[in-house]
Amino acid sequence: MNLATLLRNQAATQPDRIALRAGEQTLTWAEWDARTDAAAHGLAALGLPATGGHAARVAIALPNTVEFAVALTAVLRAGLIAVPCNPGLTPRELRHVLADSGAQALLATPDLLAGVAGAVPHELSALPTAAAAGELPASADEQVAVLLYTSGTEGAPKGAMLPHRALLANHRQLGAVEPPLLGAADTVLLALPLFHAYGLNTGLGSVLWHGATGVLVPDFDPAGTAGAIAAHGVTVVVGVPQMFLAWSTLPDVRERLASVRLAVCGAAALEPAAATRFAQLTGITVQVGYGLTETAPVLAATVAAPSAKPGSIGRPLPGVELRLVNAAGEDVWRGGSALLDDDDDDDPDLAVPDSPGTDPGELVVRGENLFLGYWPDGRGGPDADGWWPTRDVAYADGDGDLFLVDRLGELILVSGFNVYPAEVEQVLLAHPGVAQAAVLSAPHPLTGQQVRAIVVPAPRAELTEAELAAHCARNLARFKCPARIEFAPELPLSVIGKVRKSLLRE
Repeated sequence: MNLATLLRNQAATQPDRIALRAGEQTLTWAEWDARTDAAAHGLAALGLPATGGHAARVAIALPNTVEFAVALTAVLRAGLIAVPCNPGLTPRELRHVLADSGAQALLATPDLLAGVAGAVPHELSALPTAAAAGELPASADEQVAVLLYTSGTEGAPKGAMLPHRALLANHRQLGAVEPPLLGAADTVLLALPLFHAYGLNTGLGSVLWHGATGVLVPDFDPAGTAGAIAAHGVTVVVGVPQMFLAWSTLPDVRERLASVRLAVCGAAALEPAAATRFAQLTGITVQVGYGLTETAPVLAATVAAPSAKPGSIGRPLPGVELRLVNAAGEDVWRGGSALLDDDDDDDPDLAVPDSPGTDPGELVVRGENLFLGYWPDGRGGPDADGWWPTRDVAYADGDGDLFLVDRLGELILVSGFNVYPAEVEQVLLAHPGVAQAAVLSAPHPLTGQQVRAIVVPAPRAELTEAELAAHCARNLARFKCPARIEFAPELPLSVIGKVRKSLLRE
């Protein structure tokens, strides 16, 4: 079973129902399945060789189009490995992904192909097609389905190997949440980039899993996307903070988003004040999800909690086990559960403890949705017992709701005291004159490190360093206050809105 099998099953049960919309273009389930078959046999006819014990890799560098969706399912049906790539990469960046993955073929626009000419044996501006000529190879659950390169916020992108098992497991885990989140009658906005785990599996994968309808949006703009939601009666929105912030600026946002019944925000933190404002403007409560590329991607969500709390990422999904581990390697909290009871499990009871809350600890997770490790040898993957450290720091309150603190590698030590950049950023963002903020460490001869803040002022705001310093002093302990506050016109962001702090450090 894989995403391409799901497509075949949907085509058999509802062949004439629209599966995908992209502008004026539509594709029924039967049409999607037929195009996938022709392209899968076309790819098989290329004779792409397996290398290093892995099936051949096919890179896909396309925007959110019908062609991307067909290419993905065709590669999987042909028993090959898909390598989704950001079509906005520079030729240098794309060459790195192609070389690192050992891709044998690249499907991209002619302009993009011209920029990396000669990088792969097969340069495709359109999918090859062929009539069926024998059976296509079956894919094992543990075979790599997609090789997804991380956004590179902390260095050169690495390829996370996600097997078919992980992609489908995440849908089973989400499907165990009550009441059900999605169904076949839903229409899902696919505005997140499909080359990212969030857009690919939580977005497009949910359409395949549930037999829903997907509305593909290649380029996000608030008015145009809100118009598409209204025109197609979109009921489910899967987004990132920038999308909800942008929609909040539209004067008629309540009317345009009237059909939406479920809105989920992930990939980066949505400030509680922004979520409240969006709810006031639209009547829609934004649910928050947390996950990583390596976990296919969702680990926790507010939909898994009895009630959403401002700033919380909710609780682990059914089937996700989670621990918070302190610097000494000791568990300070355990939560979640396996989706199915396993009598052989050494520690089956991971119930939320009765406590007033915990100190922060690193999130360490286990579940069927975890990746196999990083390309090509599986380094950095789950340990022998299936546990994988996320490098994200969080704490749990007395109800078992989780709150992210920061990335482990971004902790700042000022005279031995821990400073979490996210806490300082939240204080800065609470100032009405601040639109964006990023906090980094900077060396200091006496304290070892000091706090450095880079701030993007809100439009027409007249900010001074002294004003922000005073604001921080009122809301933070002295050792947490930025020693340096710098102003910038913008911050470098990844495609899903995370600040690329490695570029800021440079």
